[in-house]
Amino acid sequence: MSVKHPVIAVTGSSGAGTSSVKGTFEHIFRREKINAVIIEGDSFHRYNREDMKEAIDASEKTAERCISHFGPEANLFDELAHVFAEYGRSGNGKTRLYLHNDEEAAPRGQEPGTFTPWAEMPPNSDVLFYEGLHGGVRHGDMDVGRYVDLLIGVVPIVNLEWIQKIHRDMQMRGYSIEAVTQTILRRMHDYVHYITPQFSRTHINFQRVPTVDTSNPFIARDIPTLDESFVVIRYRDPKGVDFPYLLTMIHDSFMSRPNSIVVPGGKMGLAMQLILTPLIRKLIENRSKA
Repeated sequence: MSVKHPVIAVTGSSGAGTSSVKGTFEHIFRREKINAVIIEGDSFHRYNREDMKEAIDASEKTAERCISHFGPEANLFDELAHVFAEYGRSGNGKTRLYLHNDEEAAPRGQEPGTFTPWAEMPPNSDVLFYEGLHGGVRHGDMDVGRYVDLLIGVVPIVNLEWIQKIHRDMQMRGYSIEAVTQTILRRMHDYVHYITPQFSRTHINFQRVPTVDTSNPFIARDIPTLDESFVVIRYRDPKGVDFPYLLTMIHDSFMSRPNSIVVPGGKMGLAMQLILTPLIRKLIENRSKA
């Protein structure tokens, strides 16, 4: 962790909604005139798209369990930890981009599913912001989260997470329901051992809970909307949190536990703004004093 060069990470599974939360942070950075270096978790995958397919096929034939993007075999955990540590020490570091589609790849003259070369981050930034699968992951003696100053978890209940993934992969990526289901099953071991444990290490979790039936996510026709949901916001350490203020500002919210406030799903954006803005301001103020 670093006072002069703070690191913020949003962590969550595929289909959890971390990209939407990233937009909230970007809005805060613009409004507060904070110069943030933004990096994506996909940039720290070990394999490009074609090599990952080959690695999966090989592991299905020879390994005790199949590798997945959730686990250590398919990711550069050590490099991610090094980037966080180096940024915290010097405000610098190297990163790259994973090019998901033609829109991202064509301007760079590359194929979708490949990486750009490693390059130095832009200089003179105020904060490093990460969004991806592994902002707080641990593996053996390696602990990515130890270098993070503000770690946010985005974790819908699992059936909702699967509904969002199924719809995204089928509608945006052209996968069949069978293919998406197989991916979910293949990732389950790594989900349990490398994704879920992170949410006990986060400073704050935002968990969306639908108020409609999601009991069979594999036949759900629609993704439950925010207005059909509540959001449970859990603080690891509630000391100093002004819950009466939040309850006043967020109508129809209530406390479910001493460290948890529940807000209507439609107020999730407002809640994030109210909760995250002062925390980010404090990081920047401490940086200025360092």
